[in-house]
Amino acid sequence: MDTDLVFRMLVLIVLMLTLSISAYYRRQARETGEVIARREEGTLVLAARMAFGLTFLSVLMLNIFFPSTLTWSKFELPIVVCILAAVLALFYVPFIRWVFLSIGRNISETVLTKGDHALVTHGAYARIRHPLYSASLLILISVSLMLGDWIILAFCLAGTLVFRLLVIPAEEKKLIAAFGEQYVEYMRHSGAMIPKLF
Repeated sequence: MDTDLVFRMLVLIVLMLTLSISAYYRRQARETGEVIARREEGTLVLAARMAFGLTFLSVLMLNIFFPSTLTWSKFELPIVVCILAAVLALFYVPFIRWVFLSIGRNISETVLTKGDHALVTHGAYARIRHPLYSASLLILISVSLMLGDWIILAFCLAGTLVFRLLVIPAEEKKLIAAFGEQYVEYMRHSGAMIPKLF
């Protein structure tokens, strides 16, 4: 059995499932609530998202469908690490669904807050303020380990820094402006990307 092929197919399945879940719940949110256009964040942010997203997607697709083009970016891992990464990636698929169920129509494709935005502090948001970012990054780190590709891993690490240092502070500034002390209190009892247990 070609284990490389098995892991590439598992990556494709995980990506298709998570993208399908995301598309379904985002479409529902667009139909039932306010929509904020991505261009409202500014041209620079939109251009950076597009450049990062298209480059990352290209690397993923090359890894899945044309892996011989990226042999120079591969690293070897014990099979048990790849299996654990696959189990984690599959575990996070229902978790992402739970995140979307928890946030409901409040999901936004920008850091901007909707006019009718409700503060969500239940479900997946009870202990983590940004569980969608956390789960997405963990899935992609698992994917990078399954594929054994340092480029994807580097994208994930860069993405973690960008989310933690730029995106989350910008988003939380908007949420504090919208919800004031209620959001500040929520911040005291929850972690940004890692659960605050105590």
